[in-house]
Amino acid sequence: QVQLVESGGGLVQAGGSLRLSCAASGYIFKINAMDWYRQAPGKQRELVAAITTGGSPNYADSVKGRFTISRDDAKNTGYPQMNSLKAEDTAVYYCYAWITTTQKVSTSYWGQGTQVTVYS
Repeated sequence: QVQLVESGGGLVQAGGSLRLSCAASGYIFKINAMDWYRQAPGKQRELVAAITTGGSPNYADSVKGRFTISRDDAKNTGYPQMNSLKAEDTAVYYCYAWITTTQKVSTSYWGQGTQVTVYS
């Protein structure tokens, strides 16, 4: 009933910027929270940033000051703006959303992931 589609990943030189997006579609009543995770090769998936409706964003220490997340609820889309990228930011980035459907059922969903590769 709900789908998350990510886009915006790619290859970027160290020091550069990328903006990812996560568009939610389907029978959406409300997006309660949308978080961003990443998983580097051989490592566990880690939380990068999180934002709840009406709340302040929280960031992992590794990205604080460089990443900014936002949401456009009119478009049901979330965005992490990633600046000053480093090689260690290379990972598959996933959005994770807690959504209430029009049937008033609240469930979590994962996006398919988008690859970000930072080269020096």
